[in-house]
Parts: sequence; C-alpha cells; structure tokens
Amino acid sequence: MRLAARSFLTLILIAILSACTATGMNRGTPEERRQAIQEMRNEVLTKLYSIKPDTRVQIGSASGYAVFSNANINLNLASFGGGTGVVRDNENNRDTYMRMGELGVGIGVGVKDFRAVFIFHDNEALERFLDVGFSVGGQADAAAKAGDLGAAVGGEAIVDNVTVYQLTQSGLALQATVKGTRYWQVSQLNKTL
Repeated sequence: MRLAARSFLTLILIAILSACTATGMNRGTPEERRQAIQEMRNEVLTKLYSIKPDTRVQIGSASGYAVFSNANINLNLASFGGGTGVVRDNENNRDTYMRMGELGVGIGVGVKDFRAVFIFHDNEALERFLDVGFSVGGQADAAAKAGDLGAAVGGEAIVDNVTVYQLTQSGLALQATVKGTRYWQVSQLNKTL
C-alpha cells in the first residue's frame, strides 16, 4: 500500500510540474513561444530591478545575461525540474532560446516555481554556458510562498564570472539537494526567419 501511495503522489507531483511548465512558452507556434519567453524575461527583469536596483547596471555592463522560468519538484530523495528561458548576448543583441532540465538527490518534499537570472561577466562565461550548458551544485532552502504575493530574491551566487539570482514565484518546499542542471538550445526557436 505504501508503494501505491508513493506512486500516486509521484503522479500528482508530475502533473503539477507539467502544469507549471505548460505555459505559452511551451505551446503554440515558434513565434508565439518566443513572444511568451520575451514577456517572461521582461516581467522577471522588472521584478529584479525593483527588488535589487543595482542589477540593472550589472546586466547593462555584462557580456550577456539569461532569464529562465523553472518549476522544481522534490519528493523524498529525488529532485527534478524543468523550464524555458532566453540568453541575451549584449555585444550583438542576439537572443538564444533554451530549455533546462535538472535532476538531483537529497532530502525534502515540495514544489517550487522560480525564476533564475544569470549575469555573464565575460564572453568566456557566456560562450561556455551556450556551448556546454551544464552546472552541478548544492542547494538548501526553505521556501514557503503561495499565490500572487510578489517576488522575492531567494538567493544570489557568484561562480566562475557568473552571478545568479533566484526569484521565488510560488511554491512550498523544504529541501536540501545536490543536483545537476542541463541547459540546451531549442533549435526550432533559434532558426532565423
């Protein structure tokens, strides 16, 4: 019976994750999807600038930046998530649309919807992210947020000439995980018209 209950809970959490990521960013024509991602980026940057105004200067003077929407589920010893985003190369004003997926192990239970902003302080860091698109790290947090209560910066990290800000959108999570995140380009959205 315990196995059946866990399987049922897992299916419910997968459905929640699918609902969190099944926005306009993942449906429609490529142009509609790009537009939805651009709107998400603008909303996230507006929130970030209002919470932490100095990030406007950081982003403006950086080689580039990325904004991702992510939903994450942590169930007992496994953590997984996915999302969509866009990387802006400030030198040539080119956008590269990407997806992300993450898998981890650790202790915790919860669902968390958040946005991540990456600021690439040099061209090497930007190119490495676009080419390799992989990160491994640890995370420990307690997030409790539901509804439209505004955004809050949940964390800031500086690693290898990249500053990362995490803005919590909604969710309920108590977790400590070690996870790997893979970012990859979406060729359908990056085709030139």
